[in-house]
Amino acid sequence: MAGPDAERTERPTPKRLEEARKKGQVPRSPELNAAAVVLIAGAGLYLLGGVLGSSLFEMMRTHLALPREQALDETRLIPMLSASAWHVLAGCAPILGLTLVAALLAPLSIGGWNLTFDVLAPDFTRLNPVSGFGRMFSTRGLVELAKAFAKFALLALVAALFLWSQSGELLGLGSEPTAAAIGHAIRLSGQALLTLAGALALIAAIDVPWQLFQHTQQLRMTREEIREEMKESEGNPEIKGRIRQAQQAVAQRRMMQKVPQADVVVTNPTHYAVALKYDEKRMRAPIVVAKGADAIAARIREVATEHNVPIVEAPPLARALFRVDLDAEVPAALYVAVAQVLTYVYQLRAARRDGTPPPVPPTIDPSVEQTKH
Repeated sequence: MAGPDAERTERPTPKRLEEARKKGQVPRSPELNAAAVVLIAGAGLYLLGGVLGSSLFEMMRTHLALPREQALDETRLIPMLSASAWHVLAGCAPILGLTLVAALLAPLSIGGWNLTFDVLAPDFTRLNPVSGFGRMFSTRGLVELAKAFAKFALLALVAALFLWSQSGELLGLGSEPTAAAIGHAIRLSGQALLTLAGALALIAAIDVPWQLFQHTQQLRMTREEIREEMKESEGNPEIKGRIRQAQQAVAQRRMMQKVPQADVVVTNPTHYAVALKYDEKRMRAPIVVAKGADAIAARIREVATEHNVPIVEAPPLARALFRVDLDAEVPAALYVAVAQVLTYVYQLRAARRDGTPPPVPPTIDPSVEQTKH
């Protein structure tokens, strides 16, 4: 395993990124979120300022112009206050809705949705004052402090320039009719937010690449970690080798269990052995139920001998049949040669049963070995 001081020079793998995402470690830019929210809020105020101003003015005219007896009636004060609040909320609902949508969609641009409960687990190391001071005076803490001062200075400068450029309109609000003044003030507020949103967008344009870079740096891996991950993903070669050997042993045992049911074993005579079975009622052609070379071929011959399965020495045919897949039918090009062997086997069984001399083994055409199938 790689030590904590090992050099992390490799980019994080997709698996590492996915594990970090499950833990809630995704790139986030507060500056981008703030810029999106301020931009949408400012646009909403600027575009809907007249409608919102008229709604608020109507609410003030209706609910603040009360007869003396109604203003002193405690039973009517709470219902009227509730009605006023609902009136204001209804007027501001479009802007509030757009702002909420912006707050939800802004993180999608760099990190996407990420619902995880791992971040809710208690982390008591955060309560350690020594670690807290270490984070405050670390390089990252100083960078964040410098960013905060730079952001404050930029926004303060932009806000001061906006107030100075719009000072005439701001001072003129007092001379306008009330309804017009309210709408005008809301539009000026929207204009101010749009101006600040431009400054925040500039900050976000710097912060987003920084957050992406920092996220990648935090998840960088050592070469040893990548090798360990590959072993976990693809499996340890030694374990895979043992599994493959076990699978081959199981397959070999199953194959040997089929040899006693075979009709004949065709040999080379020692290098190859192929067991054939044929049931004319259920099969279109004979099938290869077992095959092997060298040690496996010797074991097939032993099992065949133990169960009185005829063994026929036909080297060209044995080599040709060895190329046929297990449990596959004998190809049509080998039908004649296999038929000769099976005929010999049937004659041999009949001779043993009747006590007559055994038949002469068949002579297989050597060219059968060159048959393509």
